[in-house]
Amino acid sequence: MSSSPIHKKELTVRITDDADPLFLYSVAIGEEDFQSLKSQQGLLVDFSAFPQKFIDLLEQCILEQGKQVPRFLIQLVTSSPALDCMPAYLNVVETNPFKHLTHLSLKLLAGSDSDIKKYLAICIKNLKMENIMLEDKLHRSDEGLSKRLTVTQQALAEKSKELDKLQNEWTSQTTSLTNKYSQEITAEKEKVLRVQAQYQLQHEQQKKEMEATFNRKERHLETRVSEFETVNKDLTEKKYKSESSVRELKSKFAGLEEEYQREKQEVLSLQRENSTLDTECHEKEKLLNQLRTRIAVLEQEVKDKEQVVIRSTDVCESAQEHKKKLEESLEMKQLQIGKFETTVKSISEELLKGNEIIKKLQGEMKKLMEKMKLKNAVTLQQEKILGEKEQTVLKERLELNNVKQALQQKEEEVLKLQEQLDITDQKLEESKQLLKTNENVISWLNKQLNENKIASMHGASGHSDMPCAGSATNSAALQYGLVRINLSANSTSTPLHETRPCPPASTPLVPPNSGHVEPPGLDMKYLKKDVNLPLRGLKPLSVASTVLSRTMLPKQGNPPVISAYFPGQHTRLPAS
Repeated sequence: MSSSPIHKKELTVRITDDADPLFLYSVAIGEEDFQSLKSQQGLLVDFSAFPQKFIDLLEQCILEQGKQVPRFLIQLVTSSPALDCMPAYLNVVETNPFKHLTHLSLKLLAGSDSDIKKYLAICIKNLKMENIMLEDKLHRSDEGLSKRLTVTQQALAEKSKELDKLQNEWTSQTTSLTNKYSQEITAEKEKVLRVQAQYQLQHEQQKKEMEATFNRKERHLETRVSEFETVNKDLTEKKYKSESSVRELKSKFAGLEEEYQREKQEVLSLQRENSTLDTECHEKEKLLNQLRTRIAVLEQEVKDKEQVVIRSTDVCESAQEHKKKLEESLEMKQLQIGKFETTVKSISEELLKGNEIIKKLQGEMKKLMEKMKLKNAVTLQQEKILGEKEQTVLKERLELNNVKQALQQKEEEVLKLQEQLDITDQKLEESKQLLKTNENVISWLNKQLNENKIASMHGASGHSDMPCAGSATNSAALQYGLVRINLSANSTSTPLHETRPCPPASTPLVPPNSGHVEPPGLDMKYLKKDVNLPLRGLKPLSVASTVLSRTMLPKQGNPPVISAYFPGQHTRLPAS
């Protein structure tokens, strides 16, 4: 900015080139020129703020100069070099993918000879001033450095003298000390040699003892390693056997799933039939209730007439004839009631058969799903245990190699190794116990699979064959395994029906003469049940089932029966 004598402000913009001193373009913008420029280019800035905003735009262009796609550009549009008198245009352009926006466009005039001379004179003046300043700085720095050099040289001479003195003192002291300590070192060497000879004798004795003990322990460890290898081989064989059994079980499970789909379709058809039978049963129950009300009315009439007959037996014979007629009518009605009861029993038997078939199918499906979950859990546990066994065997081998290499170590390391061996023995015993329990679980699962197959075969042939026991509890025993109903010890009456499994219709999976010893059953900790949980998959007994239980059970006192599914509960049979 420059101000004229009449207090007018102007903004002069010059464009020069350091490589070309004759390159000069300039413009002087006053307040009146700025107002016309503002109206032409639509500027929103006053004349007082215009110089700073123009500088900000130039700095933004300098910052964007190093980028590949700069946002702000400065363009100087000049004419051909032949026409020097033509003006140039300085444009500040903002680029975007859509359009190039010119924020500011200034018209610059080329400098005349007098302007160029003035500009060059100013530049030379400035350069001379800078040169004088630099010469003064150089002279001052030379004087300061020469002073520092003299001071440092004096200090260096003093320090070198002190160093010579210290070196002489150090050499004298080192000679005296070497003479003193050489005699002491010879005496100490003689002592060390004596002590070394004593320690060598002791060390050889200890070495012999240690070698003997380590040889014994090495033999013992080798025997144990051989035992571990045999155990490892047995475990690998068992692993392969269990994998083969798991594959067989998977194939069996696929077959059982197909059977389940078929049986599910049958269950749906049976449920439809059951719904129709339920409607018929409700209608017949209504008829039964009507007949029972009639029978009750007739029984009351008979009782009244019997009392009248007892009172008037001696009085008249006409009453006896009337009584005979009434007895004949009673007999006819009782025959009708017997016929109705037989029809109701046949309907209830059909309903019970349908309910039993549905319960069998539901129970078998639940058992199969639970067994598959158990088998998956057991196989995962066995794989984890086998992996731990292999890791322990590898650790034992590494420890053996370390023991062979570290025979010359102290007794403390030997004690640590013994402690580690004791820990590994405990782990092996625990793993053996786990293996035994896993074998028991596998054998129990195999047994359950065999029983399932037998039960499914019996279920397939159950429509044609008769059940083993005569009571309705035998079908429940075939569904849920061998369930025995025992009377309590306090009751004096004879026991009810004891359910026994039917003989298998097909041959079992294990051959009879193969020398196979049946393994012990599953530990009770795997079969824990909550006493308060209800038994799922069993529907409540209907009226028809209560009728059957009344007709099939013997007519005597009803002692409490121990529940097979809920061990802590007693159920009492209904009185006939």
